[in-house]
Amino acid sequence: MDSSMEKIKFRTKIISSHLNQTNPITIFPSFLESSPCLSYTPPELTEPPFSFDIKSMRDLMDAHHIQERDWLFNLMMQSNLFNPKIKGGKVFLSPDFNQSMEQQREMTMKRVEYLLDHGVFKGWMTEKGHQAELRKLALLDAIGIFDHSLAIKIGVHFFLWGGAIQFFGTKRHHDKWLKNTEDYVIKGCFAMTELGHGSNVRGIETVTTYDSNTGEFIINTPCESAQKYWIGGAANHATHTIVFSQLIINGKNQGVHAFITQIRDENGNVSPNVRIADCGHKIGLNGVDNGRIWFDNVRIPRENLLNSVADVSPNGDYLSSIKDPDQRYHFLSMYVPLHASVFLFNMRFGAFMAPLTSGRVTIALSAIYQSKIGLSIAVRYALARRAFSMTQDGPEVLLLDYPSHQRRLLPLLAKTYAMGFAANYLKTLYVQRTPELIKTIHVVSSAFKAILTWHNMRTLQECREACGGQGLKTENRVGHLKGEYDVQLTFEGDNNVLMQQVSKALLGEYVSAKKRNKPFKGLGLDHMNQPCPVIPSQLTSSTLRSTNFQSDIFCLRERELLNRFAGEVSQRQSAGGSKEYAFVESYQLAEDLGRAFADRAIFETFTKAEASVPSGSVKDILSLLRSLYALVTIEEDVAFLRYGFLSTVQAAAIRNEVAMLCTELRPHALHLVSSFGIPDAFLGPIAFNWVEANSLSSSTC
Repeated sequence: MDSSMEKIKFRTKIISSHLNQTNPITIFPSFLESSPCLSYTPPELTEPPFSFDIKSMRDLMDAHHIQERDWLFNLMMQSNLFNPKIKGGKVFLSPDFNQSMEQQREMTMKRVEYLLDHGVFKGWMTEKGHQAELRKLALLDAIGIFDHSLAIKIGVHFFLWGGAIQFFGTKRHHDKWLKNTEDYVIKGCFAMTELGHGSNVRGIETVTTYDSNTGEFIINTPCESAQKYWIGGAANHATHTIVFSQLIINGKNQGVHAFITQIRDENGNVSPNVRIADCGHKIGLNGVDNGRIWFDNVRIPRENLLNSVADVSPNGDYLSSIKDPDQRYHFLSMYVPLHASVFLFNMRFGAFMAPLTSGRVTIALSAIYQSKIGLSIAVRYALARRAFSMTQDGPEVLLLDYPSHQRRLLPLLAKTYAMGFAANYLKTLYVQRTPELIKTIHVVSSAFKAILTWHNMRTLQECREACGGQGLKTENRVGHLKGEYDVQLTFEGDNNVLMQQVSKALLGEYVSAKKRNKPFKGLGLDHMNQPCPVIPSQLTSSTLRSTNFQSDIFCLRERELLNRFAGEVSQRQSAGGSKEYAFVESYQLAEDLGRAFADRAIFETFTKAEASVPSGSVKDILSLLRSLYALVTIEEDVAFLRYGFLSTVQAAAIRNEVAMLCTELRPHALHLVSSFGIPDAFLGPIAFNWVEANSLSSSTC
């Protein structure tokens, strides 16, 4: 079939043959004679009417700048740059992953230019205030729903390069660089990670010295392990970078500082004494040009030091507003994961690195939106795809009418709602940041980044399997998204390391409160000041669904694990081990405690969101979702049994209640995924007419 007309003729012939056949072929079993071919029925026609206002639910979930999000969705749908394809009578937008790595990178840059020309980035670097930041985050969410590479490419330029200039620079840097960044006059990247050091930024090996005769810094890559690695934008497009380097002044190492450095001219030619190589093909994000950079005694003006915390005078004197560079942070703040997990060398380095929390915030947000995409596709497919009969001659059953299929998808749906509220809380915390909130933001963003990205990968895997063979097709998105988002478990801090650091922060609060003999008041630990919760021995359905029980058991787990963790670390120290040794050896408790903190904090964001809604159908559905989130979280964490917080009989009661909640939420499944507000064009063909999408006339495989 070489032409579309031949395809149409062929399809017409097949249909006519079926319609005109008066004598069925008798070689088929008789029970097939009356069985028509499978067809697609939109779930909107078969599912119960909406039981709650999906617009109100979306308003609650997206929280802000909904009109701006929809404007950007429509803007992308208007351009062929976003690769629109018709499948099953609908238009879908998705990058063409059949393109070569080089083609994907150039297409990503063309899309950036399109968005720039249409005013998407207006004010991203020059407007101030909470609303400006929230608008920027909302638009980045919408971009990420289309393509992770595009979101990362933009995020590196604005949040990492631009954010470093905003936070680490002073007026001279703001005046010179911010407007040009917003207008893409220059293209920035962020050179922190090295081949030999990712998580341990304190140990990076790039070295910068100062030449007082010329008023220049000299940046050098002294060895292969010091090459800058995985630098997004460096391989092809970036003209400038923020170089993180050890600063040596008069023979003394003043620690890690950041320098603006040009790596290409406006024509794309690599700068003198700079070498750049490609990181190569990846399992995902091939639209981002990750590169490696070496500096061979590159000279830059003294003014290119980002000097909000420290400076070097023209004659070479080191100046810092923090007079005692060896003063350690409070034990709570010893570890603060940023672009990677960062060990705070001292007060100076801590103050320097503190603002760069935006990476973990945007990662947590994007992880939840990808879970929403996966669930929207898998739930819609399960509401239109049938398999097997319950009786000999009965109709085949919808996938989502099987309790086992409900059990696969609906708990993940409840978790996605819960973690969506958690991401909104984290976003608000970040936008409204103050010096007093820095520690809280670090710890909460570390915990939520880890939990939400783990959840996303698990959700995408389950949704891929729930879609069967159709989940393997790139056009259906779910399977491919796994490769695109796997990196989130590593960048901005390895998840396992982040969770251990959360536990270290909690231990710091514990030690401080005990030493001062004062109540707990930080990191949500005020529940430690109350009497220890008592869990009823008999767990009825009403008890299991009550907010009080759910809150009590989450708080009980966290407080008991914190007490155990503090005791174990203290015991190891008493036996002669250092603090670090004691902590490392107690890693199992540390991991359990980190998850306990995150689960309790996520639950609290859910209850606050639920409390903000007036009585009615939306609140009723939120109550079911909150109970399912809480109970499935309890069921899945063996710590509740391991440490004796629940008996096996109580655990069995929780498992039974989870199944009942899935049954009750089943009629609302379509409405819940519709409330995500993701346009049809950004889902996959199997979310809709999967039969027509796979017809010969629709397209090739």
